Amino acid sequence: MILVTGATGTVGSEAVRLLSAGHQPTRALVRDPSRVAHRDDLADEIEIVIGDFDRPDTLDVALDGIDTVILVSPAVPAQEIAVIDSAVRQGVTHVVKITSKASADSPVDRRRGQARIEAHLAATGLTSTLLRPNAYLQNLLALAPVVQQTRGFAMSAGEGQVGMVDGRDVAAAATAVATSPDAHAGRTYWLTGPDLITYTDVAKELSATLGHAIEYRRLRPDEHRAAMIRAGVPEAVATSNAQAFGLIADGDAAWLTSDVATLTGIAPRSLRTFITEHAAAFA
Repeated sequence: MILVTGATGTVGSEAVRLLSAGHQPTRALVRDPSRVAHRDDLADEIEIVIGDFDRPDTLDVALDGIDTVILVSPAVPAQEIAVIDSAVRQGVTHVVKITSKASADSPVDRRRGQARIEAHLAATGLTSTLLRPNAYLQNLLALAPVVQQTRGFAMSAGEGQVGMVDGRDVAAAATAVATSPDAHAGRTYWLTGPDLITYTDVAKELSATLGHAIEYRRLRPDEHRAAMIRAGVPEAVATSNAQAFGLIADGDAAWLTSDVATLTGIAPRSLRTFITEHAAAFA
């Protein structure tokens, strides 16, 4: 049986949907069952279990009888480490971890946290597969309110290119690994969309889809950080975000692979496809 953590998030919910469509025995770990109460599209093979990353006793119940875990979460080290430790206790045989471009010496806190989680996972001896997505296309939806209000958006990514990937394609890759884990033991896959994208490209695609000009306003990282704080983003998160966008400006995310197609047999979704499908959010 497969356990999907974070089963109401972008990647987790799509992984559950795909496993349901394939009639794979699956347990979906959720903290709030009301968020899946309406999912009458899920097959009988999907079991909903209530659990909390901060309560190891609930994790032990959720992981009882599980063979493979798709580990997706907000990447708080203590929480993911709790899941990994529970997996060891419950005899799980494989962990498919959704991670990032992790680095113990990264200036970005999230990446340092991911490196800490990965190191702990490796130390346990659990068989695992790492999936490293580039930036998610779904992150563009955070720009929707300001696009609606101002017909533009402000970023500190300069003209840095990003191999943006749709979270649904990340879920498809995770599902492919989880249903045939032995073939992917010890492997790391770098997941991207089909193209390198700049935020100028995002503005152009939004303009073409919405039928009016959308402006990309360039900020310095310190200006972007201050703007996020004024908008209510917690200071630590704003600092981390500004650092990440500064890295994008310097070319840190300008990488593409064919790993999504290799794992799923299907080409990943493009920026145009994503914007077209989500046009109503920006209009």
